[in-house]
Amino acid sequence: MAAKASSVAKTQTASSNSYPQHVSLTLALFERFGKYKPIPQSCNYSGFYSHFFGSFIKVNQINRGRISSTIAVKPQISNAYGILHGGSVGSFIELLSIACARTVVAEDKELFLGEISVSYLSGAPTNEEVLADASVVKSGRNVTMVALEFKLKKTGNLIYIAHATFYNMPVAKL
Repeated sequence: MAAKASSVAKTQTASSNSYPQHVSLTLALFERFGKYKPIPQSCNYSGFYSHFFGSFIKVNQINRGRISSTIAVKPQISNAYGILHGGSVGSFIELLSIACARTVVAEDKELFLGEISVSYLSGAPTNEEVLADASVVKSGRNVTMVALEFKLKKTGNLIYIAHATFYNMPVAKL
């Protein structure tokens, strides 16, 4: 069982089958990652992550059911190994698949993300560019599916493949 910590009181509990040294090392890791640091006020607003990740995307072309873009891999979205962080990849998948689905789904429908699957085939090094292509595979009355491919711009090598499934919901009128 995992250790628990409160950012307010900095108290911790661990299950009886945990080794104290492992709990201590895990809590130290979380502290290095900023566990007890407050979120900067400039980042504490709704939509921050969409705006943040959107700033790394350059849209190359938009057609009905297709979006082509370039992602600049910068240190802010890379991991300690110098490659695009897997969570960043997931954020780009979400942003691009929603944008692609919106090219075919009417504005009076809300998109509910039901599933994302990602195959991490290789990594994108920091300060490189990635070509991202999203295309609608199927769009019906209730479901829209988007497929995405990410390739290194320099070599053309395929590095990530993803699929996203959206449920098309009527917007509630309250």
